[in-house]
Amino acid sequence: MISTPIAELLNRQITNEQYAAQYYLSMAAWFYARDLDGIANYFRVQSKEELMHADKMFDYLNDVGAPIRMGAIMEPPADFASATDIFEKALQHERFVTKSIFAILKQANDEGDFATVSFLQWFVTEQVEEEANASQLLTKIKMVCDNPSALYLFDQELAQRVFIADEE
Repeated sequence: MISTPIAELLNRQITNEQYAAQYYLSMAAWFYARDLDGIANYFRVQSKEELMHADKMFDYLNDVGAPIRMGAIMEPPADFASATDIFEKALQHERFVTKSIFAILKQANDEGDFATVSFLQWFVTEQVEEEANASQLLTKIKMVCDNPSALYLFDQELAQRVFIADEE
């Protein structure tokens, strides 16, 4: 069994991941309202990934016999200034998630909880990828947002993204 502080941090992270799913759905809704369904699709897939992350943590807590506590999920913002604003907020949020994962990892390291350290390595790798993707997409949206033809192609590119749970 893991310590109470680590269990609390993981339970809080489950809530963070579920909030992220809602946040990304809110971003998707903004793009759907502007008929940018491909970009909306990207954020729908992001939302599904966040829920899968929460499920992984839920299962881990169950596997190690720790108490599982569902926290309240705040309502995400629904109003955004622009497409660029959304991608900036997505990158900021991924950085927040990375810091949160690192805090759990630090606690596990400090306690010598090697099982949790091992479990969290997948999330560390995932966050490197998430931040890189968010940063690249922010760069792209800044390049194309004032060019309708380029925005159309960007929208089409992101429409191709699919959620494949087995890859996670």
